[in-house]
Amino acid sequence: MSVMDSDETSQHILVVEDDPNTAEMLTAYFASLGYQVTHAAWGQDALTLAAQTTPDLVVLDIHLPDIDGYEVCSRLRSQRRTMNTPIIFLTERNERRDRLTGLELGAVDYLTKPFDVQEIRYRVRNILRRSTSSTLLHPLTGLPTANLIEDQVQRLRLHPGLILVGVRISGMRAFSDAYGFVSHDDILRAVALILRNTMTEMLLGDAFVGHLHAYDFVLVLPETQQYLLMGRLYQRLQEAISFFYPYQDWESGRLEDGTPLPKIEFDVRLMQPAQIPPNFDLELLRQTLFSAPKN
Repeated sequence: MSVMDSDETSQHILVVEDDPNTAEMLTAYFASLGYQVTHAAWGQDALTLAAQTTPDLVVLDIHLPDIDGYEVCSRLRSQRRTMNTPIIFLTERNERRDRLTGLELGAVDYLTKPFDVQEIRYRVRNILRRSTSSTLLHPLTGLPTANLIEDQVQRLRLHPGLILVGVRISGMRAFSDAYGFVSHDDILRAVALILRNTMTEMLLGDAFVGHLHAYDFVLVLPETQQYLLMGRLYQRLQEAISFFYPYQDWESGRLEDGTPLPKIEFDVRLMQPAQIPPNFDLELLRQTLFSAPKN
């Protein structure tokens, strides 16, 4: 591990890359722009550094000597200090599955080797600006994320008249394979809008919608509204599915090449305050919420 420091007040970038030439190029270039740069060549070292220093952004290679970048990303997302840290994945040219998996795990962007240094500069700058201005909101949906969700769950524990509803989207990876990242992101924005609008129309004061994980959302609402809201949400989400696809594909049930249409599905779950894990952890909450039998 090596560390390059510039101004103490500069933002901190953690570069996780095992290729010496690429690592040297990235660390030197970011440092020349005034960033504080830390480098790790191994995934486990990166996790240790991230826990110690809490970087403002992580540039993460997928292929590492010990644990791969996916596992590093997943572990960073499971820790409270780094669960909202922006992550940019480094991928090889044309490795589309790498990019899809990275985005599903919560990466905000990807860079393809070989790099264009000006592109790196502007992408990193823009991501850090967005992160600084909206660290509590999801970059795609604009919904509250970790810390604000935790606040709401604590409120739920203190007010027995509130319950938690979870909404999960499944089938997104296959959909992205077929239709690309733009359509993938459009679905997330559309679902967020449906959830917000439905809550706003039905509830006053206690309405909350949060983005818990890549394809998981949570809502906190009065217990008296739970079944009406869940029914209306499910109906609106089901009605929206056909609009996510090109008309011809939806009507035929197949893609242009004749393969079956990748299906988007929604799962709506209910959790009572007594079911919330006693030692609050977002990942455990998510697992408990969506592994429980359907109500």
